[in-house]
Amino acid sequence: MRVLGKKWTMLVLRDIGLRRVNRFNRLLESIDGITPRILSRRLRELEKYGFIERMEEKDSPKIVQWAVTEKGRDTLPVLLQLVIFGSKWQAKDVFKDKKPRSPAELFEPSALAMFRLPNQ
Repeated sequence: MRVLGKKWTMLVLRDIGLRRVNRFNRLLESIDGITPRILSRRLRELEKYGFIERMEEKDSPKIVQWAVTEKGRDTLPVLLQLVIFGSKWQAKDVFKDKKPRSPAELFEPSALAMFRLPNQ
């Protein structure tokens, strides 16, 4: 929890691992409210503890992409279960219409199958 429990960390991991957002500026756009300084910090922490890896393009060291490692992939089912829990029991805080959602409403069937999540 030293790393995953910090604010923004799970959202960064979610976007890299599930949404396949792999560039710094795209992550800034996808995570509403995160600052460049905090995003940079979270990326360094996730890399330090082996959840993600930094990949620089061979032709240009300025082009950096991020990807989840095996350790990071192993956290994704847990993260998805937290999302399912929150969408069911904290819907009033999570969704504008305050209505709970089923996993099938939140995720593509392939994600549910890949992580063996319940459909309902």
